[in-house]
Amino acid sequence: MAVAYTLLVLFLAVFVAGFILLVMGAINFHISNAEIPPGVNQPVKLRIIHIILISRAVVGRILENIGICSQVSFVRYLQGRKTLGADPKLFIKDLCFEKVPVRIYQPKVPSASQWRGVMFFHGGGWVFGSLETHEKLCRSIARESESVVVSVGYRLAPEHKYPAAYEDCLNATIHFMKNIEHYGVDPARIIICGDSAGGNLAAAVSQTLAGRSDLPRLRAQILIYPGLQALDFNLPSYQQNQRVPLLFRDCAAFFALQYLNGDASNLEEVLEGCHMPIDIKLKYRKWVSPDNIPEKLKVRGYKPHVLLDCTTEAYETVKRFCEPNLCPLLAEDAVIHQLPESFILTCEYDVLRDDGLLYKKRLEDNGVRVTWYHLEDGFHGIISSFNSDWLSFSSGKRGLDNIVNFLKGL
Repeated sequence: MAVAYTLLVLFLAVFVAGFILLVMGAINFHISNAEIPPGVNQPVKLRIIHIILISRAVVGRILENIGICSQVSFVRYLQGRKTLGADPKLFIKDLCFEKVPVRIYQPKVPSASQWRGVMFFHGGGWVFGSLETHEKLCRSIARESESVVVSVGYRLAPEHKYPAAYEDCLNATIHFMKNIEHYGVDPARIIICGDSAGGNLAAAVSQTLAGRSDLPRLRAQILIYPGLQALDFNLPSYQQNQRVPLLFRDCAAFFALQYLNGDASNLEEVLEGCHMPIDIKLKYRKWVSPDNIPEKLKVRGYKPHVLLDCTTEAYETVKRFCEPNLCPLLAEDAVIHQLPESFILTCEYDVLRDDGLLYKKRLEDNGVRVTWYHLEDGFHGIISSFNSDWLSFSSGKRGLDNIVNFLKGL
């Protein structure tokens, strides 16, 4: 009996030691492939956050490989564990708008007039993120800007492919607009806001509502480092920041494919630019081109990419990337022209930087007023880390303050 017990303990010890070594090896591999540019705000903190995120992903992958749970489920579980208590300055309530979960943040302080209303769509690559992951951010926006904030818990990929997330955000927004009187919100001051994938959804919803005469006109849209196209993953910012946390170039393409098809089997073609026919690329080149990026932002490690053609099979699987509801940068001028005043935040060390810059140019070319705030030392996801205790970033707080100031001016 003692021998059996000893063997069991020895086996468990070897298993645990092997598991730890495997995790450490995988983490070391990912970290060694990451690049933290010297200009990044508080690089040591960014490295720590990256290690934490990679650790979650690696453990999740191991658990998936041994059949315990999927990597996506494991990461989502960890993301959703943190819960905050009551807020002394906000009424917070969970509801459903057209069967879509929402969380409403309403200031307790009395107001002489009606509130602003902010529809917020969280980021997370359409695969991750939830009402919980952006709880601190939504509370802060509601408190600091004295606005009613409605955070939308839209369906996630790969279980729910495009256009599920877009439809949830659109339906929740329309429901809010039609029932605006119940929340003390001024119908002339409704704002759409989102970060990363949520910025994509905010832009798409804003475009859809731009031509609706039966609903209140949007007052503004706020796009926080949005991903707005999937035609070209070789724009300057994608090359310059391809290995900068918290969003690698290949991950940006991976998430777009997960949202589109629920799998990333065409990842290499998308990264190489072999997923779209040349005639399609030339059609949209007036909008999606490195020529539209300021020269001063192209000096850091950019090389022009040769246009490559694609196979019919590859194009057939990703041709919906040409739909504006999925890639809002490709909307026609007639739609862009109708959009409301806009705030766009970009970060220098972010693969999605140029998506925001290209959209800024399109809006300005069509007479739309744009407030652009660029974090010279920022990276993707920094706004969500504005208040993460000892892992907070001063640059993230600076970005959030500018968003709040923009809201206060509406």
